[in-house]
Amino acid sequence: MSKLEEKIAAYVAEAKKLNLSLDEKLIAAVAKGLGPSIYNADAETIAASDKAELDRIKTNFLAKKLGLADGPALDIALEEVIEQVGKSNRNKYRVIVYALLVKKFKKESVYS
Repeated sequence: MSKLEEKIAAYVAEAKKLNLSLDEKLIAAVAKGLGPSIYNADAETIAASDKAELDRIKTNFLAKKLGLADGPALDIALEEVIEQVGKSNRNKYRVIVYALLVKKFKKESVYS
């Protein structure tokens, strides 16, 4: 099993543990899209309490990658996704958060 496959398996297991209905193919596509950052412990997770981090997600992922217009809907969606993953959950994996955002905005076509 490659390192990427191991990471994907870990993300799928985490999604199941959190009762998130995420497709394994979507998790794999998002993980591949994030590249080497998933192997860095700090970059692999998001700091939900860090405003700058959330702004980066909005700018770099939601606006640039998914092509969404900036607005209050993005903040609300981010908040909802963080609730789904669990505010107290220390492992808010970037792959899972991004996959949930992709699903929420119905942008799966970006990864197909």
